[in-house]
Formats: sequence, C-alpha cells, structure tokens
Amino acid sequence: MRIVSLLPSATEIVCALGADAELVGRSHECDFPEAITDRPALTAARIMTGTSSLEIDRAVRDVIENALSIYSVDEAQLAALAPDVIVTQDLCEVCAVSLDDVRAAVARLAHRKGIDAIQIVSLSPVCLADVMTNIVEVGAAIGRDGQSLRRSLEARMHALSSRVTARPRPRVVTLEWLAPLMIGGTWMPELVELAGGIALGATAGGPAPTIDLAKLRALAPDVIVAKPCGFTIARALEERSLLTEIQAAVPEARVYVTDGNAYFNRPGPRLVESLEILAACIHPELFPTPNPFDAIRI
Repeated sequence: MRIVSLLPSATEIVCALGADAELVGRSHECDFPEAITDRPALTAARIMTGTSSLEIDRAVRDVIENALSIYSVDEAQLAALAPDVIVTQDLCEVCAVSLDDVRAAVARLAHRKGIDAIQIVSLSPVCLADVMTNIVEVGAAIGRDGQSLRRSLEARMHALSSRVTARPRPRVVTLEWLAPLMIGGTWMPELVELAGGIALGATAGGPAPTIDLAKLRALAPDVIVAKPCGFTIARALEERSLLTEIQAAVPEARVYVTDGNAYFNRPGPRLVESLEILAACIHPELFPTPNPFDAIRI
C-alpha cells in the first residue's frame, strides 16, 4: 500500500501503527518521526512563518478573508507518487491543507491521468475520544490494528490520571497563541482535567477563545502553560516581550513554555506525552521535572 499523509498528527498515527515503510509522501510540516523526513513534501505555506506572532495572525486572517487557501499542494508530485490512501483533515484551515483542496486535487488528477480511485481519509477531532476514534479509522484504512494502539494510549492516560485523583486541583490556563492571546480549546481542557487541574476559559470540544491580558488576570490561574501552535520552545521564547506581559498580568501564576509544535496541538499518539508534560507542570511535587526540550518554567 502507498500512503500519503498531509497532516503531521496523521503521519505520527501511520508510523505508530507500523506503516512508516508504506508512507510515500507527507506535508512540509510532517517532521516526526525523523526517519520520514526523507519522503517528498507535497505541501507548502503561502505565508511567511518567521515573523512575529501578531504578524503571522494578521497574514493568516488576510489569506482567509480573501478566500484563499493557506497551503498549496504539489499535484504533479502527488500524481507521481500514485497513493492508494491520502490522510488529511477537515478541522482547521490554519493547521493543514483543507479537505476541499485535497478532493479537488485528486479529482483533477483522476480526470487528467485516469488514476484509479484514491481513498481519502479525513480527520476532524475536537476531543480526545475523536482522536482515539481517528486512530482506529486510519488503522482500518491502511490495514493495521488501530484498536490495540488506542487501548495502549488510553491505559497510559488512565494510569496518570489515577495518580492525581486525590490531589488539590490548581487552576490552569493553556495558551494556544500569544498575539492575540488564545486559550487552548478542543482536547486541551480534557488534558488539563486528566492532569489534575481545573481548566479555565475554554470548553472541551470547543474552539480556542481569544482574550486579553485583563481577562487572563480575571481568570486567576495558578498555572499558565504557553504552547503556541507550531512553535518550538526556542521559537516561543523569541516572543519574550509577550511572555513578560503575561507574567506581569498574573504574577502569582507559575508560567511554563512548552513545545506546541511537537506536542499538544497534534491530535495523535503524542497527546499522551503531552499529558505527561502537562501533569509535571501542574503537579511538580508529584511528577518529574520535564525535559527542558519539552517544557521550561520562565
């Protein structure tokens, strides 16, 4: 089987299911596991990503307002790879190439090249249960046992959660973006609760609310975990002035910066590692200090 994944979390699912050898193409953002980075990248971003958080936000909003896609697809390379299965997403037009673009590209290829039917698996998780269901769905599409992986991941999450059941529950805000400030929605409130905290400002399964520093202060968090989407820790620390403003707004809170590129924002197997990192930030008295490549306290 020949598999193309246009979503980093889907690539991680495919590889966790043991099908990495069958992965023939990926998106430009698929970077884990490292062994798959030699596969052709089939997408590219139409905006500059090396600018500030605020400039990136404005650029993304401009592209969307003009009814354009943020990402392009290399249709010639896609045709050359002749995939049997394409895994993509239908959740966030900012996170990866859209389902409509993938369908359009496949339709054009089929019309021009006479390509046999390509199965498109589209993922749109908004909660942890959806992520686990997606693992099973991808497994079924590529002929692998997704149920076993699901049970293993759920067992690890349950084991961690059971350790914090009787502990005090700090008030926690997770930040999806820094300018403007956005609170982590979708599965993040669930991860906070599993890690022994009280999730503030967002609803499980819901979107990421935009707030200001005054609202952040009013939420009165004990812990703030900054995990800007797509940013490594080093990249997030480049926004030092924004982080300083956050600290000044809530001086009583413990503030952590984590890797929002590798963890938290990818709805795949590494959400379990994300939970472990989060638990160490919320309950440092109970869990080992995170690896500095995963989270640091500022």
